[in-house]
Order: sequence, then C-alpha cells, then structure tokens
Amino acid sequence: MLLAILVIPGIAYLIIQTGENNYSRLEIFGPKEPVAAKSGSTPDTIYHTIADFSFISQDSSLITQETVKGKIYIADFFFTTCKSICPKMTNHLMRVQHEFADDTEVVLLSHTVDPESDTPPVLADYAKKHNVVKGKWFFVTGDKKQLYDIARNSYYITAMPGDGTGDDFIHSEKIVLIDKDRRIRGFYDGTDYLEMTRLIEEVKLLKWEYSKK
Repeated sequence: MLLAILVIPGIAYLIIQTGENNYSRLEIFGPKEPVAAKSGSTPDTIYHTIADFSFISQDSSLITQETVKGKIYIADFFFTTCKSICPKMTNHLMRVQHEFADDTEVVLLSHTVDPESDTPPVLADYAKKHNVVKGKWFFVTGDKKQLYDIARNSYYITAMPGDGTGDDFIHSEKIVLIDKDRRIRGFYDGTDYLEMTRLIEEVKLLKWEYSKK
C-alpha cells in the first residue's frame, strides 16, 4: 500500500507529460529559411508568413494585419455573384462562425476576387443575408492586384500564374487556417462538410497548442 501511494502519482505525472509531448501538432506550411544563430546558440528557422495587407470591409472599415493580430483566423476568396462553389463555402463558414461565436480569438476573413463589383455596400448586403456577426467575420475588398498578389503569394490559394490585371481571375475552393503568428497551418476544401469539420477540430487543436506555450 505504501509503495502504491509513492509510485502511482509519479506514473500518472509521466503519462500526462508524455501525452502532452506526443499530442499531434499542426503542420506549418510554406517555405522556411534558416536564420544565422548568435554565438553559442542554436540556429533558428523563419517560416513563411502572411504579408501585410490593407483592405476595406463590408462596413467600410480599414482591415489590416493589425485587425487579426494575436488571433487565429480563417481566410478564403470568393465573389458575391458566384453560383457554383462560393455559396457552399459561405454556408460552411457560417457553421464555423457559429462554432466559435463566443470565441474572441477566432475570426474569419473573406476576400472578394471581384472587387469592381463587390463594393462595401454589396458586401454588407451579402453579409446581412448570411447572418454575419460584426467583428467576427470580415468581407473585404480593395485593389485587385493586391488581392490577387496576397492570394497567390501569401495564402497559396492557386498555383496558376497571373498579376491581377485584365482577364486574370481566381476561383478556388481552398480555405486557409492562419495562426496567431501569421503562419499557414492548414488547407481545406470549403465545399466539403467533412473537411470543414476537420477545420473546426484543427482550430481547437491550434488553440490547445497556444495554451501550452
């Protein structure tokens, strides 16, 4: 009995620690570069991060990287007149919004790929129709070249070349999970229910990961 009293707490502690250390952590996507280490320290690595941005939301507010600073956010690219994949993506993101409705650490950021048509009033009407919660889900518009550049070179929404001019058009079902350090932690098919279930679970996993830091 005395041996059990002395040994069991130690075993339980080791099990908990081992479980936490072996808990699955999300992959970090994108290229990474080594950073020269200071004398006597271990070399570090810089992972790809989302570039600074400046867009206008459905309520005509300025949305920048500061808006999502310290938050986990979910990004996608759509346009309001889309009749194919966008309605499915928006409906699935409504489910995500509902799941994290009271969680101030999680927000959604939807970028239009048709900024000429999707003005702030148009986006505001679209947001109203989909019961968007103010401050939780931002629909943004802006300069087409900037929108397309960040889609291709920051979020990796498409591998198709283009510069956001002329007939260049992006149409993708990808939804991207971004962590508090502006790194890509997951890609999901926004038209697939099970994929969006995975997104919800991986947001929770990412929150757990930050809670352990």
